[in-house]
Amino acid sequence: MKRIAIRYRTRPESADENQRLIEEVFRELTENAPSGVKYAALRLDESVFLHLLAVEDGVDDSVASLHAFGAFRNGILNRCLEEPAQAVVQVIGDFEMFSK
Repeated sequence: MKRIAIRYRTRPESADENQRLIEEVFRELTENAPSGVKYAALRLDESVFLHLLAVEDGVDDSVASLHAFGAFRNGILNRCLEEPAQAVVQVIGDFEMFSK
Protein backbone atom coordinates (compact mmCIF):
# COMPACT_ATOMS: atom_id res chain seq x y z
CA MET A 1 0.00 0.00 0.00
CA LYS A 2 1.35 3.42 -0.95
CA ARG A 3 0.86 6.12 1.68
CA ILE A 4 1.36 9.82 1.03
CA ALA A 5 1.20 12.87 3.30
CA ILE A 6 0.71 16.36 1.91
CA ARG A 7 1.15 19.41 4.15
CA TYR A 8 0.67 23.08 3.36
CA ARG A 9 -0.24 26.44 4.89
CA THR A 10 -2.97 28.55 3.37
CA ARG A 11 -3.41 32.27 3.57
CA PRO A 12 -5.46 32.93 6.72
CA GLU A 13 -8.29 34.45 4.67
CA SER A 14 -8.39 31.33 2.45
CA ALA A 15 -8.41 28.66 5.17
CA ASP A 16 -12.19 28.37 5.54
CA GLU A 17 -12.68 28.19 1.77
CA ASN A 18 -9.98 25.52 1.58
CA GLN A 19 -11.77 23.52 4.27
CA ARG A 20 -15.09 23.86 2.42
CA LEU A 21 -13.51 22.51 -0.76
CA ILE A 22 -12.01 19.57 1.15
CA GLU A 23 -15.42 18.82 2.66
CA GLU A 24 -16.83 18.64 -0.89
CA VAL A 25 -14.19 16.05 -1.78
CA PHE A 26 -15.31 13.92 1.18
CA ARG A 27 -18.97 14.25 0.18
CA GLU A 28 -18.12 12.93 -3.28
CA LEU A 29 -15.93 10.17 -1.81
CA THR A 30 -18.83 9.09 0.40
CA GLU A 31 -21.14 8.96 -2.63
CA ASN A 32 -18.69 6.97 -4.76
CA ALA A 33 -17.08 4.83 -2.02
CA PRO A 34 -14.01 3.80 -4.04
CA SER A 35 -12.39 0.58 -2.88
CA GLY A 36 -8.70 0.39 -2.07
CA VAL A 37 -8.45 4.06 -1.12
CA LYS A 38 -8.19 5.61 2.34
CA TYR A 39 -8.07 9.37 2.75
CA ALA A 40 -8.03 11.78 5.67
CA ALA A 41 -7.62 15.54 5.87
CA LEU A 42 -6.75 17.43 9.03
CA ARG A 43 -6.61 21.09 9.91
CA LEU A 44 -3.66 21.54 12.28
CA ASP A 45 -4.22 25.14 13.26
CA GLU A 46 -5.89 28.13 11.67
CA SER A 47 -4.33 27.63 8.27
CA VAL A 48 -2.18 24.47 8.17
CA PHE A 49 -3.61 21.39 6.48
CA LEU A 50 -2.41 17.80 6.35
CA HIS A 51 -3.81 15.24 3.93
CA LEU A 52 -3.12 11.51 4.32
CA LEU A 53 -3.77 9.23 1.36
CA ALA A 54 -3.33 5.46 1.23
CA VAL A 55 -3.88 3.55 -2.01
CA GLU A 56 -3.68 -0.22 -2.25
CA ASP A 57 -1.17 -1.65 -4.70
CA GLY A 58 -2.67 -2.05 -8.16
CA VAL A 59 -5.49 0.44 -7.46
CA ASP A 60 -5.73 3.76 -9.26
CA ASP A 61 -5.85 6.92 -7.14
CA SER A 62 -9.55 7.59 -7.67
CA VAL A 63 -9.43 10.69 -5.45
CA ALA A 64 -7.56 12.62 -8.14
CA SER A 65 -10.29 11.85 -10.68
CA LEU A 66 -13.12 13.27 -8.54
CA HIS A 67 -14.85 16.42 -9.80
CA ALA A 68 -14.68 17.92 -6.29
CA PHE A 69 -10.95 17.21 -6.08
CA GLY A 70 -10.44 19.05 -9.36
CA ALA A 71 -12.30 22.03 -7.89
CA PHE A 72 -10.12 21.79 -4.76
CA ARG A 73 -6.87 21.71 -6.77
CA ASN A 74 -7.99 24.62 -8.95
CA GLY A 75 -6.48 27.67 -7.31
CA ILE A 76 -4.69 25.80 -4.51
CA LEU A 77 -1.48 27.75 -5.12
CA ASN A 78 -3.43 31.02 -4.85
CA ARG A 79 -4.83 29.89 -1.48
CA CYS A 80 -1.42 28.80 -0.15
CA LEU A 81 1.36 30.75 1.53
CA GLU A 82 3.72 27.87 0.81
CA GLU A 83 3.57 25.19 -1.86
CA PRO A 84 2.18 21.85 -0.73
CA ALA A 85 4.95 19.46 0.36
CA GLN A 86 4.37 15.82 -0.45
CA ALA A 87 6.16 12.80 1.03
CA VAL A 88 5.76 9.05 0.97
CA VAL A 89 5.16 7.95 4.56
CA GLN A 90 5.56 4.76 6.54
CA VAL A 91 3.22 4.01 9.44
CA ILE A 92 5.36 3.04 12.43
CA GLY A 93 2.53 2.80 14.92
CA ASP A 94 -1.24 2.74 14.72
CA PHE A 95 -3.82 2.33 17.44
CA GLU A 96 -7.16 2.08 15.63
CA MET A 97 -6.43 5.19 13.57
CA PHE A 98 -5.64 3.82 10.13
CA SER A 99 -6.08 0.05 10.47
CA LYS A 100 -9.87 -0.09 9.98
